[in-house]
Amino acid sequence: MAGRGPAPKDPSKRRRRNASEPETVLTPDDELRGPELPEGALGVNAKTGEIIEWHPMTVAWWLTWRKSPQAQTFTDTDWAFLVDTALMHHSMWAKGQWTLAAEVRLRAAKFGATPEDRARLKLKVDDPTSGPQRPVQHSGNVSDITSRRARLTG
Repeated sequence: MAGRGPAPKDPSKRRRRNASEPETVLTPDDELRGPELPEGALGVNAKTGEIIEWHPMTVAWWLTWRKSPQAQTFTDTDWAFLVDTALMHHSMWAKGQWTLAAEVRLRAAKFGATPEDRARLKLKVDDPTSGPQRPVQHSGNVSDITSRRARLTG
């Protein structure tokens, strides 16, 4: 006797199939994408009349995004959204408006800033330097898993 109760429903007739979307794999290429930070977007210094420069932390943050593997998928509207985020990032660092940090974090998460964000977005950044690894040499009667797997699968 296999079990109690009715036979399970045919999976093809289920309303929810829980089909997952395929993961997008991005390979880093260090290509510089997207626009530069807009000059003059921060206004003019009232005392000196000079254009206000972007904070160095924001310049570094922006360069990170331009070189990121995710940038391969960005459209013009994505870059516009990131420029708005860069304005907040600049205010955070230049003016100490740390209340903006939460919004900057949320906005950066939409583009896969952290490993957790990329997992949620089903983005995988391929590591081109990681190539196949050499099997570890063991002493005694311990064998390498790849050689065992090869023996078992023929």
